Amino acid sequence: MKYKHLQFGAGFRVAFNVRRAQAAEMVIAPGDSEGGPDNRHRGADQWLYVVSGTGLAIVDGTEQKLRAGSLLVIENGETHEIRNTGRVLLKTLNFYYPPAFDDDGEPLPAGEP
Repeated sequence: MKYKHLQFGAGFRVAFNVRRAQAAEMVIAPGDSEGGPDNRHRGADQWLYVVSGTGLAIVDGTEQKLRAGSLLVIENGETHEIRNTGRVLLKTLNFYYPPAFDDDGEPLPAGEP
């Protein structure tokens, strides 16, 4: 068993990996964004759950509004950007299958656990 109480502090942090999956928390300040037109995870699917706040996901050019309770799946290879369009922090819980980042939050090459 692994356990961690998530604090949702500023930025992106890997919580932990279990076998072939990874959990991470991401917090985006109002007006800020993560990702962009070249951002993709070549070896992993990303499941993004909005804990609080509002935002906009742009996945392969398609826009999707986000709010607390939203669940979004960004499939392996899809380009994406997440924007905070609200006035408070956008807090998300993200799962990657397989893991997409090392323990320092740096992207892993496709196919590396």
